[in-house]
Amino acid sequence: MRILDERLHADPSRVVLRPFHLGWTGEARGGSRAARLVDDVLSLDASTASEEYARVLHDFEERHWQTEQLFEERYAEVRDALNLDDAGIDPVRRRLIGAYFCHEYTYAAAALMNPSIVPHPDQSGMMDGAVRFVMSLRAVGEGHISSIVFREGLVHADGSFQLWPQSAFATAMLPDPGGPCADDGAVAVHRHAESSLSNSVIFPITEQQRGGLEDLRLVRFDHGDGDFEWIGTYTAYSGSSIRSELLRTRNFRDFQLEPIQGRAGRNKGMALFPEKIDGRYVMVGRQDGKNLFLLRSERIDCWDDDGVLLMEPKYPWEFVQIGNCGSPILTDAGWLLLTHGVGAMRKYALGCALLDRDDPSRVIARSRVPLLTAIDADRFGYVPNVVYTCGALAVAGQMLIPYGISDSAVGFASITIDEILDLME
Repeated sequence: MRILDERLHADPSRVVLRPFHLGWTGEARGGSRAARLVDDVLSLDASTASEEYARVLHDFEERHWQTEQLFEERYAEVRDALNLDDAGIDPVRRRLIGAYFCHEYTYAAAALMNPSIVPHPDQSGMMDGAVRFVMSLRAVGEGHISSIVFREGLVHADGSFQLWPQSAFATAMLPDPGGPCADDGAVAVHRHAESSLSNSVIFPITEQQRGGLEDLRLVRFDHGDGDFEWIGTYTAYSGSSIRSELLRTRNFRDFQLEPIQGRAGRNKGMALFPEKIDGRYVMVGRQDGKNLFLLRSERIDCWDDDGVLLMEPKYPWEFVQIGNCGSPILTDAGWLLLTHGVGAMRKYALGCALLDRDDPSRVIARSRVPLLTAIDADRFGYVPNVVYTCGALAVAGQMLIPYGISDSAVGFASITIDEILDLME
């Protein structure tokens, strides 16, 4: 395993404008806090309102993209919620009201970790075996809330890669009109038409998600006849319970977030195979918290099956538990499954296994020793002694493996598929 120089770290300077809610106490002396706040702004004379709004712009306009438009949009939400009458409210006061109901949120201040990586939908202009990719990451911000962010880049046939730069501005993806379902079901979000994927953030929306969107495992799923869909499984954490959910997109501009139904959806760490096998969808999951299971389903959104036992911990570095590290990758030798194991002192390590191409419940070989463990400076972080990935990318016999480092940063490693196969027995 070759450890590459690139590192991504938590960055408190990455901020987005988010709605500021006064929900912790809805009523105050004299009525609704939100209504009182609006009344206070409307009570300002024109000169004072203009001066205060100028101060807001001085402090925040250059830190965000289309700041005044966002204030206008937030005002419209407040207007609709409080049944305000636009008549008599001038544009300055509208935007100032919007500003009072917004705040900056540092979405990646605490950690950046647990990446997955897939081919980009747009491969135009690629030469000499290069592949354009999309990488998802789990960003942890204020309140320890996890969100999903993305980076785009290129990986070359020799295993080297480059990340596309990010702009200074980040934007939150927007729920489609209609908002979350009343039953905490599927929701749709989209990114701003003028915002790049690398500068867009998917935040929790539903009640089940409000504690965070954790550890997205992306895969490019082949429906056949050149019909590809990018699907990811992730853990929706409510603050007290977990549920597996699906992220689905065909263009990384419009996304569907939907619950996984059935018994298996109550667990976390599910990884979808990139195609059907024998006419059914197939996943790898850890249904009992310790071992790996193979699950099959007729429907991609319903997994009402405990599955069949696939792998149990076998070697000391994985005695505590094993899990998958993303969707299996098809090779000439079979399905290559990256795994993680937890050993003494809760130290995480990456391993691998080879599954039969036609019958993935059959394990052909597995790694006796880890592919990668946390050493030296990589042992230190928010959760020490951890390396973890949610997926790798195979290009021209090479594998690029982005991986989380102690729940604090992201590193990159490369290895050939032949080298991985030689490590297994």
